Amino acid sequence: MTLRELEKYFNDFLHLENFTADISLNGVQIQNSAPESKQITKVAFAVDACEESAKKAAEWGAQLLFVHHGIFWGHPETITGSLYKKVSVFLQNDMALYGCHAPLDANNPYGNNFGLAARLNLRDVEKFGQWRGMYFGVKGRLESPLTIQELAEKVLAKGETPMHILPFGQKSISTVGIVSGGGDDNIDEALRDGLDAFITGEIGHSSYHFVKESCINVIAGGHYQTETIGVQQVMKKLAKETGIQTTFIDIPTNL
Repeated sequence: MTLRELEKYFNDFLHLENFTADISLNGVQIQNSAPESKQITKVAFAVDACEESAKKAAEWGAQLLFVHHGIFWGHPETITGSLYKKVSVFLQNDMALYGCHAPLDANNPYGNNFGLAARLNLRDVEKFGQWRGMYFGVKGRLESPLTIQELAEKVLAKGETPMHILPFGQKSISTVGIVSGGGDDNIDEALRDGLDAFITGEIGHSSYHFVKESCINVIAGGHYQTETIGVQQVMKKLAKETGIQTTFIDIPTNL
């Protein structure tokens, strides 16, 4: 497939057109030298478009790197310093970059939040977590009640541990809201909806006492750890449906 064909393939199920309020420049951020004709046979996937992920993708022979966090975020930048280092890897290796931020958080079933919900086998799943007028999180009911420790163990991948567990709600958890990445702003929404627990990636210091005083359980699973599932699900879909070689480049930030 060419870059243009892959761009259409991704756009057809990620529906970038529904997320115009996201300034993340979703889609192709860097093209290759012949987007209409050059065949792409190897696609690498990563959470972040950083110098390390770009170099590892190029070393593996990828002609395209698909990421959740791209390089460009909707405002003009000079191509200097760290940005130059990243961009130069793509240009020197004629490797394209495709970024997908909010659409990948929200996608059903391939996105981060629906993926995390699937790990918990959530029932009665609904949209949750507003950001700039868009919903990109989910909420639902567990098959059977869990403790907060059991919930943390189920929602993260094997071997991962949460950054923080704030066990300030009821001991038996039945309803859960999920917003991957940074979800501080959605704690209020979880409270309004009467949820027993809220799962996100990271929370700030200022949220601690608010969570404690509001008597809700919160799990901060790590920004990175809650956002590896989306790119990996897209990777599996691509490999299965097209036969293109894929690889996941794991670069944990421990944040």
